[in-house]
Amino acid sequence: MPGPIHKLTDTKIEAELKKARTAAFKGKGKPILLGDGGGLTLQISRSGTASWLHRYMRHGKPVGLGLGPYPAVSLKAARKKAEEIRQQLAHGKDPLAEKRAQQAEEKLAATSTTTFDSCAATYITDHKAEWKSAKHAQQWTNTLAMYASPIIGDREIGSITTADLLRILKPIWLTKNETASRVRGRIEAVLDWATAHGMRTGENPARFRGHLEHLLARSTPEQRAEKHHLAMAHEKIPNFMVELSKQDGMSRWALEFLVLTACRTSEVLGAQWKEISADGALWIIPKERMKAGKEHRVPLAPRAQEILEKVKPFKKGDGVYIFPSGSEDKPLSNMALSMLLRRMAITGATVHGFRSTFRDWVGEKTTHDHRTAEAALAHKLPDRVAAAYARSDLYEKRLAMMKDWAAHCVAGVA
Repeated sequence: MPGPIHKLTDTKIEAELKKARTAAFKGKGKPILLGDGGGLTLQISRSGTASWLHRYMRHGKPVGLGLGPYPAVSLKAARKKAEEIRQQLAHGKDPLAEKRAQQAEEKLAATSTTTFDSCAATYITDHKAEWKSAKHAQQWTNTLAMYASPIIGDREIGSITTADLLRILKPIWLTKNETASRVRGRIEAVLDWATAHGMRTGENPARFRGHLEHLLARSTPEQRAEKHHLAMAHEKIPNFMVELSKQDGMSRWALEFLVLTACRTSEVLGAQWKEISADGALWIIPKERMKAGKEHRVPLAPRAQEILEKVKPFKKGDGVYIFPSGSEDKPLSNMALSMLLRRMAITGATVHGFRSTFRDWVGEKTTHDHRTAEAALAHKLPDRVAAAYARSDLYEKRLAMMKDWAAHCVAGVA
């Protein structure tokens, strides 16, 4: 089969480019196509720049495949590229699809040295803004560093396999099922992110449904059960509060405030003066600081209001936080209250467990109803239909309940 009849020469191309640039300078530039034969075409833009294009038909439709700019790609080089394309077409291949596949392989090869640890770090940085707290990002970092990094941390992200996942998960799947499930989910998210960024291809080896669920032993309900925080018996609370009143420091006031309000540690430590009403009887926690992402109104019993008055003198100028750390306007650390319990030699109880203590007291010693107690704890109703109709936050009922709880707690405090 004879080759194409070449119609262009370097001299002719330069002459046409000179005309095009002169026309562009006068504001009369227009696109020009110069055919060399066999589909090879030099396209000249309105501004006088030029690039090579190979034109061919594929499934009855015209296709244009770029071969690079002129003169970076010479006439001789363009003809060689065009001949390679004609050979591909003669063998039933699609040159455009072949080019895209090659580009994808080159991109994957360029990123193949990206490790799991570096991808995980970038993923966490990219998603910090959508997470509710810095603590959540730290949990991601800690769990991946502890369980994933020793096995796949320095591995290329595209080379991680199902076997790697099993090496990570099997040792903890039955003994620490909740932790193992979180680790698996976080690895899956990082690998999905890497796939979306063209760093790996194929199925996600961390996928559970239809994949790892068939390779990991089924855990029992007991193994899957949430480990509840140790809680103090409600009968012991009055004596505990007496001992707490003998302690010094900001942690002592923060812990008492936490017990009286039945709020979470992060909610109390992050409490700000602007969240307290003018009369000091109401604390409104914004949705951004709530686990459920919904604003929470907390009625403050007289003793809780007294605590606010006790710590107000420690406010420095325009200080933001109610329970600041030292002389700086920063909240107490997450460990401050736990360390206080340790100094008091309190065993068998945790800071978070005081919420359970409050809930047990309501159910066993009062006539306050279940829904009011759940509202005080800012729990979501498990029944979505019921939740849709439960528009009230039962503030008045909760006010009465929190006053009763405070009276129980401080019964022995002078």
